[in-house]
Amino acid sequence: MTTFGVEEEYFLIDPHTLRPVGAADVVLDELGPETTETGLVTHEFLTSQVERATPVFTDLDEAAADLARFRGRLASAARSHGVLAVATGTPFDAEAVTGVTRSSRYQQIRAGLGDIVRDHQICATHVHVGVPDREAGVQALNHVRVWLPTLLSISGNSPFWRGRDTGFESWRAVIMRRWATTGCPPAFTDAADYDRRLRRLVGVAGTVDTATVAWYARLSERYPTLEVRVADAQIDPGSAVLLAALVRALVVTGLADAHRGVPPPELEPELLDASLFHASRDGVGGRLLHPVTRELAPARTVVDGLLRHVDDALSIAGDRLRVAALLDRLWVSGTGAQAQRRALQSGGLAGLRELYDPARA
Repeated sequence: MTTFGVEEEYFLIDPHTLRPVGAADVVLDELGPETTETGLVTHEFLTSQVERATPVFTDLDEAAADLARFRGRLASAARSHGVLAVATGTPFDAEAVTGVTRSSRYQQIRAGLGDIVRDHQICATHVHVGVPDREAGVQALNHVRVWLPTLLSISGNSPFWRGRDTGFESWRAVIMRRWATTGCPPAFTDAADYDRRLRRLVGVAGTVDTATVAWYARLSERYPTLEVRVADAQIDPGSAVLLAALVRALVVTGLADAHRGVPPPELEPELLDASLFHASRDGVGGRLLHPVTRELAPARTVVDGLLRHVDDALSIAGDRLRVAALLDRLWVSGTGAQAQRRALQSGGLAGLRELYDPARA
């Protein structure tokens, strides 16, 4: 069975103002060390963030239980220090960034990006899927890349910025567009082409190393995985599980299609980039660009097209019923962004606070 893992990023926020608080050191001390068997919890770019990489999974049930268990531990550790741990793509409100984590690499990034850093308050969900080798990974990447806007549409969870509704499902994706290397990766001829073009970017436009090439899908430089990083941090574990299942199925399908010599869909780079912006704005609330027909269609039609595309992979993994149930929930309850808007409209900041941490509200 193809393996996968999940990286989740969280904000630590003040429960009254819902603004980020630089409490990562004390919250991480409270959590204590974790090994590769239970995941790895670390600092992120900001002192108001923590990141956790899960163990390697083969089973969705195992992943769901692990994500829920860790979120409970993190919420408790955060509460003990007077803050909330929130999985959201952007905080509800925020002042300009001041607290960058003390590491030479992060400080180098800060120096190279200037005032872009002031607004770089974002959290994401990354899904790693095991691939046989870099050559196979690049070929799968060529197939996966055109579906990245569709994945973004179902995972938008950052509607607010500086206390206002942005009109976007994923304002995080808009903030990321300021980086020199972001969005959907280009198509590559082979692994040598990928590695050559990746490494040429280092040193250009604030790219301090290959890990700061911020494509929404890329090969890991540390593990034999293809990493999809298009999604906002997810408001609840179920949404993260849905994302992990679809990403794994996309990678498995891409590997199989490449092995059979099936070419990836042809989609002009400017159209792919525009469809990513479109998905960040509208999510599943309107129309999306279908990467095969290259026409706008109702969001549900495009998501159904994704499901048909990965149906064999979902069936082989035993994930079809779970994914169907999670998507049914999405069509009824909406994305994380829609849940945040409802919470604010119905209960103000108290409503958002309850959504972020029901145990403390």
